[in-house]
Amino acid sequence: MEEKYLDGFIKAIREKRLVNVRFYSKEDGKVIERKCVPLDYGPSRRTKLKNNRFHFWDLESDKQNHVLSLNPEQIEMILILDDKFQPEKIVIWD
Repeated sequence: MEEKYLDGFIKAIREKRLVNVRFYSKEDGKVIERKCVPLDYGPSRRTKLKNNRFHFWDLESDKQNHVLSLNPEQIEMILILDDKFQPEKIVIWD
């Protein structure tokens, strides 16, 4: 089954554009919105459930920038922004 926001998410990755994502945060117990870099769509290695998820680089975390992996049902909106990102500044290989 194709997820509601998948086409726009993939478009944002291909065009190297930032997104605003509004989602239900289990940690905060409420809906929040963050500016993010779209990274990938697929299962997470860190979770028990191996279902497909949206993976973002959270640019506005209150702690530090980190990967944000969201189940599709957590997401309320993905808005593609005009702002671009440079992958080499996000993914750094040692």
